[in-house]
Amino acid sequence: MSLWVIVTLLAALVQTLRFMLQKQLKGAGLSTGGATFSRFVFGAPLAALAALATLGLTGAALPLPGARFWVFALGGGAAQVAATFLTVALFGLRNFAVGVAFTKTETLQVAAFSVLLLGESVSATGWLAIAVGVAGVLALSRGPGRGGGLFSRAALYGVLAGGLFGLSAIGYRGATLELLPLGAFARAIVTLAFVSLAQTLGMAAYLHLREPGELARVASAWRRTLWVGVTGVVGSAGWFTAFALQNAAYVRAFGQVEIIFTLAVSALVFHERLALREALGIALVVASLVGIVLGARA
Repeated sequence: MSLWVIVTLLAALVQTLRFMLQKQLKGAGLSTGGATFSRFVFGAPLAALAALATLGLTGAALPLPGARFWVFALGGGAAQVAATFLTVALFGLRNFAVGVAFTKTETLQVAAFSVLLLGESVSATGWLAIAVGVAGVLALSRGPGRGGGLFSRAALYGVLAGGLFGLSAIGYRGATLELLPLGAFARAIVTLAFVSLAQTLGMAAYLHLREPGELARVASAWRRTLWVGVTGVVGSAGWFTAFALQNAAYVRAFGQVEIIFTLAVSALVFHERLALREALGIALVVASLVGIVLGARA
């Protein structure tokens, strides 16, 4: 089994744990912004220490990133913050498994953008996979209760989050390539350190201006928010390493294994039950992702 596959599998598992912890923070008196900020505030120092330790152990010099690195890194970081914000907000609209499943339209959007913006061709298998994915989103969006409907906030948040997660993956892949010839893990952890610092400063400024008092609430809940930061930086280290090893499209496609972990958390931790239509929708979305990978090889 390839190293990037193992790393992606572990990253998806840790990311599911982080989402679970962030959902629980919503019940601890934190706003959506506060729960999102907790993902970065404790992770940034850990990422910086990990980067310094890695460079020290390998004997590599601290690289001086060029302009292209910053465009990729800061663009990817901003997209990830916005996507995480939308995902945390989405948890309050639909159940845990369906909420994360909406974000899995990421791969479908990348395929469509490739045709419309880059003029890249998509095989017949790829288009069929896109159609299957749309059917899955339709099935998910018509569930009963609060947040239902194709044009609901839940659908909008999920689709936007998926697109932004895709943009962040492309940004991080590009940033790690700008640090060659460093080794894959060194490139990943240095990029993560820079991105995490920028995200923390940006989110802190946003909360200070838009949500007075929220920074203090995050700090007072540090015993719970700390673990969100730890799982966040560990998961991100996995994703960044995978991006350094392999094309981002393959990494994100394989990363959809996260939906399996999400279903387990939904049932075992939150005791949530999926309606038959919702389970079918998730299955169709996952099937579409597999089809897109096959179509890309056709």
